[in-house]
This record gives sequence, structure tokens and C-alpha cells, in this order.
Amino acid sequence: MCGIFGVTAKPEADFSRSFTEQLMRGLFKLSESRGKEAAGIALHAPDAIYLAKYALPASKVIDRAEYRQVFNRAFSTNGGPKPATCIIGHSRLVTNGGHQVHANNQPAVTSGMVGIHNGIITNVDHLWAEYPALDRQTDLDTEVLLSLIRQFYGQTGDLVQGIQSTFDRIEGVASTAILFTDLNLLALITNNGSLYLGSDSGGGAHVFASERHILEVLFSENKLRDRLADFTIRHIEPGTGLLISLDNLDTHTFTLQANGQGQNGTVSFQPLTVPKDIVDLSPRAAIEHVPQRIPGEGPYVLAPSFVDEYPHSKEAIAHLRRCTRCVLPETMPFIEFDDDGVCNYCRDYRPIDYKGLDALAEMLKPYRKTDGSPDCLVPLSGGRDSSYVLHFLKTVVGMNPLSYTYDWGMVTDLARRNQMRLCGKLGVEHILVSANLARKRANIRKNVSAWLKQPDLGMVPLFMAGDKQHLYYANKVARETQTRMAIFGENLLETTRFKSGFCGLAPKYGTSTTYALSLADKFRMAWYYGVRYLKNPAYLNSSMLDTIGAYISYYVISHNQINLFQYIQWDEDQIVPVLIDEYNWETAPDTTTTWRIGDGTASFYNYIYYTIAGLTENDTFRSNQVREGVIDRDTAIRLVDVENQPRYESMQWYCDVIGIDFYDAVRRINAASRLYPRS
Repeated sequence: MCGIFGVTAKPEADFSRSFTEQLMRGLFKLSESRGKEAAGIALHAPDAIYLAKYALPASKVIDRAEYRQVFNRAFSTNGGPKPATCIIGHSRLVTNGGHQVHANNQPAVTSGMVGIHNGIITNVDHLWAEYPALDRQTDLDTEVLLSLIRQFYGQTGDLVQGIQSTFDRIEGVASTAILFTDLNLLALITNNGSLYLGSDSGGGAHVFASERHILEVLFSENKLRDRLADFTIRHIEPGTGLLISLDNLDTHTFTLQANGQGQNGTVSFQPLTVPKDIVDLSPRAAIEHVPQRIPGEGPYVLAPSFVDEYPHSKEAIAHLRRCTRCVLPETMPFIEFDDDGVCNYCRDYRPIDYKGLDALAEMLKPYRKTDGSPDCLVPLSGGRDSSYVLHFLKTVVGMNPLSYTYDWGMVTDLARRNQMRLCGKLGVEHILVSANLARKRANIRKNVSAWLKQPDLGMVPLFMAGDKQHLYYANKVARETQTRMAIFGENLLETTRFKSGFCGLAPKYGTSTTYALSLADKFRMAWYYGVRYLKNPAYLNSSMLDTIGAYISYYVISHNQINLFQYIQWDEDQIVPVLIDEYNWETAPDTTTTWRIGDGTASFYNYIYYTIAGLTENDTFRSNQVREGVIDRDTAIRLVDVENQPRYESMQWYCDVIGIDFYDAVRRINAASRLYPRS
């Protein structure tokens, strides 16, 4: 999930201090898109391993005094490099362990090793329980990875075997770089292929990063281009480790398969007589800081004074008139019933015309590659549909997909873990584009606060505006990786209609995507929002540029993509068992549905729609299933009754993360005018 990178060079490579600093500054800045919540650096010097880390974005870390001190330790006064020097860096998206705790940030330190890790080990708690003799000091999953490598290395005396034994036991994704206090060695290891190495023709220097594109851009920069002209970029393949001697930069490649053979034959490394010290140069204030409760980390227990309005709302909603064929209530925008009680949404519905596997194969033919490089891009949210798309393309269709996630601040830890489960088991590279999460969440807070002042159902999608740039970045990542085509898992049964309906837009049928609007409707929507902005000036805040960008990304720019579920039928009874049985895919503890469980906003906005309008996305989704003949109406009613129950724990997480008071928000929602009589 994070960005890892680094530089190693022989003394004769003549990487001056200024040149090496330029390299590392470039790597920090280019890798910041993979995580902006923390960053750190570590140096393997002749006398010690020095490190500095901060709960700050990489672009700010590179200007800190402690960061410069690391380079002071690396270079002599005449500007030449000291022997056996290696520098590694990390730009973090927080997953396990809050970044306000210094020990949770990376580089991670344990068991005489300093490591940086991209990915999530999803069975981390199980591993700690299985190996109780290991001394757990942090919340980091990286710690158990390093601790196990050290334990197995100590038991066998064989570092490669120790790494293989560790990776044989982990679930999820680990692309990592490790320095050792007792070995002059850099280990680069990946089980999903999110690691690239640039090397000069003579083997005198190496530069590594999480993405090929990062190295390509770095090597093309004017100030660096001439010195790096003969560097070639190598993909460290999934399931591969690379050991680089810091004495002479000799490399040894091996497979992560237990008892697998190294590609360069057997190798041994002589332990140092006196292990190096690890010196943390980070600011003392950061090291000693003990944070209070970290937002978004629970536990969530409803206060005794909490008034649960749901039973009263449910009783009133039960009296609403519903379509006799589907389950849509009379509060659905633009709904009309005929003499038989059948709604216009059912009468005008056009069944999905699936194109079939042969058409899919024909569509994919121009994009297939035979050299093993990625040939398509899968936007991976961690939800059930995108997870299944990745599985289907890799195991059924035989494509070599690359996965991509746009993290806008509302991707839950559950979703991230599921992303890593799929990528780790399938050996699929994962590219993360992380927004400035603090800024995105602040924008959400401002818009939610404005909405709570004047509740308006048509304005609820504004809460999700920050997510829509995922379409823009899908195009961008596809270009950068030369995959050219993004393959989405957009379930056409998820078409809601009511979100745009509450803006006054009449429903359209038979569209090929869930977000399609005519040109006239795009202008009507823009007009609707503009009028509400003037009526409620609280919407005139710093989020406006983000909202405009979302509108353009969603409704204006072209989308170079195909939708798998236009070709194959979406089948819940097939998709969910495959994910759970084959990938240990995780479901949410506070709902029976597997839909939207990785989206931090869904529980909140669905509570709004249910409380005020008496329906949610579940009503439209199950109604579409009825129309397709997938389920009957009685089943839909039973499912909707269960799935529309409030997910208070998820709602409280959402409010906590964006910085609003959960109880006040629920009180205001409950007090808003409703589209049906209260009971």
C-alpha cells in the first residue's frame, strides 16, 4: 500500500552527496502518491544503521534537519561516499498501527533488522498467536514479518530458507527491503511483484522503487538523466527475493517457494563480528509523543443516552405503498403505479443483454501480451465485485492484470486487507494512488456539516465527490503502465436512479453504465447544485475544486474501460463463495450484506436515505434482481428488511474519521423532514 525505494552504490560509482540527495528527493516525491501520512529514511553505514522517520508527508520530511543528518553520516567532508553505504526510504499510507505512534512508522526496527514494507499481512494476529515467543512491540504487521525471518534464519543458519519459511506462512502482500545489523546486505523481496530495480550496466549502482513508472520518471529528469543513461529497469517478479551484498553489490536471486533454488546458485554471507548499532535520529518530541485516542480506531459503543430512531422509522416505512412486482416504495423519485400496482421502473425496465465469453475474448484479444508484462488494469476497491474481476481475469480468462486503487480517505481497513489477500495469492502487482487523506476528509466534513444545516437528499452525493477522481486516475495509470485498458466490475444491477432523481432528473433505462446521464441532465444537475450552493453558503468551501474535478471525472472525461459484467452475468451465489473460500475474503461484522462493506461512506448515506426517504441502495438493488428473475419479491423483501438495518459502528467510524460528532449528526438526520408520515 505504501511506497518503498532506495539507492545503493559502490564507491567507484562516484555518487556524490548532492547527486544521491537528488535521487532520494526524487524517489520521496514520486513515491508520495502511494501514501502521504508518514515517511522515513534509513542508512546502512560502516559504523551503524541510522534512521529518521516522521508522521509527515515525504515532501515535508526531505526538508527536515534530521533527514539531512542521515546524509551527514553517509558522506565524508570531501563529498565522496563512504564504503558500503545503502539508503532506503518509505512513504506511508497507514494501515496497521496509527502514524501518531513513532514506533508504528517506518522504517520498522526489530530483531536486529531495519525494514520497509509495502502491503498488508492479513493474518498478522494469527501469526503472533502461533509464535508466542516472539516479542511484539508495535501494531505494525511489518514487525511480525521481520521477527519471523530472524527466527527462522536463527534456527537454520540459512537466510534464504528463513525468508522462504516466513513467506510460506504469511497471507496478504509483502514487498519489502531489509537491512541487517549483522550482515552487510540488502534484501529485496516481493510476493506480488510490486518492486522494480534499476541497475547500471557495470553493476556499480542500484535504485529500486515500488513502480516501474517511478523509476522511468526519475531516470528521465534533466538533472539525473546523463548519470543514469545506462541504467536498465528490471521487474522483480512475484514470488522472488534478491539479496544484494553491500560489500561489492553482487546479487543473488531466489524464489520464495519453500526449498526453491536460487537462480545464482547457493550463497552464504559472513556475519559481522560486531553487529552495528541502530541509531534513531528522529526528533525526540516524535519519539516520546504518546497520542490520545486516535480518530477512527474505536472501540465503538453506543452511549446509554443514544435514542435509536430506527424502530419508529421502520414501523412508519412498513406502511408505505410498494410496487407489487418489485420492492420500491412510493417515496422513490418519479415512481408511478398502474392499476395492478406495478411501478413504471418495472414496466420500463430493459433486461441486461450479456455479451458472453466469446465477445469478451474478442474484446481482450488486442490487449493480450505474450511477454508476461501486465496487459490490463483492474481498479480494485477491495469490494466483492472488483475482487471477483481480478480473480476472473487472472484465473479464468488468463490475462495478466495489474491492480490499482485510488484511496480518497474512505477506503476501509477491511477493503485494504481484501485487496492484499487477492494480490498476494494471485501474485498481482498493486499500484496505489493516495490522495491527501487529511484534506479529503476535511472536505467531506465541510460538506456533511453544510448538509446537516439544511438537509437535502439531492445533495447527499456531494459526500462522495472526492472518490470520483478514481476514473481519471484509472486512465492515467493505464497510460503510465502501458496496459491501455481498464476493466471494471460495475454491477449494472446496482443502478440506483434515486440519487439523481432527488436532484429532479427523471430516470433513463437501458444505459450501459450506472452513472450515464444525457447532456441535458448533466446541465440540470449542475444547475440543481448551483442553486443549493447559493441557498446554503456553507457549501462554498475549499471542497469546491474537488467537487468540480469529481463532476468532470465522472461525467465529462472519456473512460477507456470495459465492464466485465456487461459480458458475464453477475451472480452473487457464485461470486461470494469464490472470494471467501479461495481468498479468505473478509466480510463486515455489522451487516449480512457483502455490498459496499469496503466503502466508509455507505453506512452513513444509506441511513440518511432510509430515515428521510424510506429506501436505500438495497431497495433498488434487490428490485433490479427481481426484474432480472434472479430472486423473487418475497426474498427481496426479506433481504431488504435485514440489510437496511443501521450500521451504527460503521457510521461512528465515518463520523470519527471526518471529524464530526456522531450523536449530533444522527440527531439532526432524525429531526429532518421526511417523505412519509412519522409513526
